[in-house]
This record gives sequence, structure tokens and C-alpha cells, in this order.
Amino acid sequence: MKLNNRQIKRYSRQMVLKKIGPIGQKKLLNSKVLVIGAGGLGSPILIYLAAMGVGNIGIIDHDKINISNLHRQILFETKDVKKDKVKIAGEKIKRINPDINVYNYKNKINKNNINKIAKKYTVLVDGSDNFKTKFLINDYVVKSKKILITGAINKFDGQIFTFNFQNNNKSPCLRCFFQTYPSDELLNCEIDGIFSTLAGIAGTIQANEVVKEILNIGNSLCGYMLIINSLDISFRKAKIKKREKCICNGKNY
Repeated sequence: MKLNNRQIKRYSRQMVLKKIGPIGQKKLLNSKVLVIGAGGLGSPILIYLAAMGVGNIGIIDHDKINISNLHRQILFETKDVKKDKVKIAGEKIKRINPDINVYNYKNKINKNNINKIAKKYTVLVDGSDNFKTKFLINDYVVKSKKILITGAINKFDGQIFTFNFQNNNKSPCLRCFFQTYPSDELLNCEIDGIFSTLAGIAGTIQANEVVKEILNIGNSLCGYMLIINSLDISFRKAKIKKREKCICNGKNY
């Protein structure tokens, strides 16, 4: 594909970066990314992926917008309350960047529909708010050899993971870290609360990791967990060891 004059102007400030350039921009425009969850994490993820020119973006979310979402889900406005998240999110990012193709899925992702929805996407971005969904996505990515960027936030703390099974049989997976099934209370912002800007910080980092993996630039987060504390403004990485008895090592779970 050839970039037109309008695209060259639009993406000029990132194309001037030697690690991106016109070739990298074409890779972004040709890429296919599925964002699961259009909420606190999904909002900044979608905004930045659209702005940077990720050409094919799928959005999956079955929820409607609630007024309690608005303090952190920055894609939405007061007038959007009671409307479908995927519809409004798709319309907003399409206005940000008309270049991109947006595909909306008003579904709750499950074992029966995940392959039908996700099979055409190379990168999956997990912005879900429960561990059942996170493990479902993890297991699908392991089996289908795709890339997964997972985020989780609670109170003032967040964690980001990158798992890349496309060309990396040494990548651990989410089950390598969570050796027992965690309680969804760890992600319950209704009970525990959530610091608004933490969602923005974590979601923006997820978008950053998506673009790095697509372009194969920088140091991959694969094999590590990034731990964020939004009160101390501290970031640290913890190494995740690939477990022998795990689905990512060919073991049934």
C-alpha cells in the first residue's frame, strides 16, 4: 500500500521516528487488533490505537454505559448514558481517525464465540474486569498462537502483561503467574473503588505495548509483569517464569 498525502501529514510526527517511519506506519495500518472491553482500560487503548493508525480495530463489549462509568471511561459523555458501549466507542474512534476500519461486537465473549470473533485478529488486548474472561482469552491466545496484552486495575494499583505466542514458544502465560484461580473481588471497582487516572495510565501503557509488538521495537514486556502504583508514581517489573505444568507448555488445564 502507498500512503497518501493526507496520511503522511496525519502520521508525520511518528513517521519521523526512525523506529517507525513509512514502513512501520504501513504495518500499523494493515494490523488487526481486537480490544475486549470498552471501559476504563479500553477507552485509552482505543483512543491511542485509533490515533496512531492501527487500521483494523475490533471492539467487543456487551454492556451499556452507566453514569458511574463516566469518571474513568473517557470515551463516553453524560449524553451517552444507557447507550451501547461498542456503538458509541466505535463512533468516537472513527471520528478521531476516519482512516481506520472499526468492527463492533455487542457480545459477551465466551468459549462458544471467541474463535469466530477473534480469529481474524493478530493481537488481542484484554481490558475485561473478571478473571473468567481473562483466562478464557489467555487460553485462546495460547492455542491460536497470537499476541495478548492484558491489563488489570484495582484501587490505586495496576498490572500489565504481554504474552506473545506468535513466534515465541518461551512465552509464559497468565496461568503461569496465577497458579490458583483468583477471586473476582480483586477487580471489583464497585466495592473497592478505582482511581480514575490509573485506568488512563494502565490503558495507555497497554496501547503502547500493542504498537511495540506490531512493529517489533523496543524491549518487549513478554515474560514480565509491569506493576503500577499510581499513588507513589512507581513502576517495577517482575519476571514471570514459564511453568512446566501449564497450558502454555502443552499441558491440559
